[in-house]
Amino acid sequence: MNHNLGDHVSEESFLPDILSIINDRQQVTYNELSDIAFSRNIPKDVLDSSLSSLENSKMIASRSSGGILTYYTLQQDTISKVLIVEDDKSINKLMALSIGKGFEVMQLYDGGDAMKVIRSYKPQLVILDLMLPHKDGLDICQTIKEDPETSGTIVILVSAMDPTSNRFKGIKYGADYYIKKPFDPNELKSLVTIFLKKKGKRFDPLIDLPNEERISNAVSKSIDSGEDYSIGALRIENLGSYAKRFGEKSAMVIIRLVSQLLQDAIKNKAAGVFAGFMNTEDFIVAGRRNEVASAVENVKQEFSAVMPFILQDEGYKSIDLDIDSLFDSNEVPKLSLVYSEIEKSEIKKRIDELNKDKKAAPSGEFGSYTYEELQRLFGREDFDIKITRDGDSVRLHVGKRGNE
Repeated sequence: MNHNLGDHVSEESFLPDILSIINDRQQVTYNELSDIAFSRNIPKDVLDSSLSSLENSKMIASRSSGGILTYYTLQQDTISKVLIVEDDKSINKLMALSIGKGFEVMQLYDGGDAMKVIRSYKPQLVILDLMLPHKDGLDICQTIKEDPETSGTIVILVSAMDPTSNRFKGIKYGADYYIKKPFDPNELKSLVTIFLKKKGKRFDPLIDLPNEERISNAVSKSIDSGEDYSIGALRIENLGSYAKRFGEKSAMVIIRLVSQLLQDAIKNKAAGVFAGFMNTEDFIVAGRRNEVASAVENVKQEFSAVMPFILQDEGYKSIDLDIDSLFDSNEVPKLSLVYSEIEKSEIKKRIDELNKDKKAAPSGEFGSYTYEELQRLFGREDFDIKITRDGDSVRLHVGKRGNE
């Protein structure tokens, strides 16, 4: 429905239109909504107030991921059970208040009782502190995910402990997300809401990073912006060899770890940076050059700090050994993060080549491309691994170079 600028506009008259746009896509970014609203003569202030009203009425929910604000359509009339396991009564209460109405919430203060309650109460989502009396959160998480009766339960770990090793262990044991204390109540609320009420496929923080269409838009923005705006690829080197040595499940843990490190770096220290996932061992990072450099360096440092624990978890006494010597033994693939900025002149050259092959967009213009075409654009056709999604299952496969 198009509206004339001369018409009297009110939030109520646009709400069905805006909700219909989000419903059609099930999830859509704020920038995409803004473009559609502009084409339909919906004023920006009306769009913003309408989105706020729809969130307040729990018709939609929003989350910032990879530097992109995304809105999700929510299922209605579904009451899910949430179990909070946190021994600090004040924090436990804050968590319950943060989640808000629309959920059936049970609060527990002792880890020793957790599995008994989970099996009887059957919550759809569990919020776990790590340091609990009688049984810690990591043990509970591992038990939840290994038991066929409870393995589908969503687990969010929340902890004030040093996340260097605990985040890795949590992901390895199957945690769906890890939040550091002091936590943002709004982040916890949005995560719980989207995990439990999002329409369509189950929410996955890794796969939910900006997709190929939004990566394409980031490439276009990098070309149109000044020299201070850069775009490049952050690659997990030797991930294919690591997958062959330790298994595809272990390699997936590494991808999820880097994904959350990158999301946290953007959220906490470089809010203007964009990050997308290429369904390989590559993440695309774009933004002002100094902010990109800061985010990438932060992720590299944290990844280096956690590497000894990763190797130790695979059975190596890496804490007592020189890591470089261990890697040089050729027994262990040397995992590292490598960032490569892509020159804009090279991007434009490859865009022209892609457009010539596609026979679609005019020379010099950039449209929306598939992951395979984006891999070619970034010179990443020799990928080691490939991620596929079948329903709610995410799988890693050793790819081209890894099969040689």
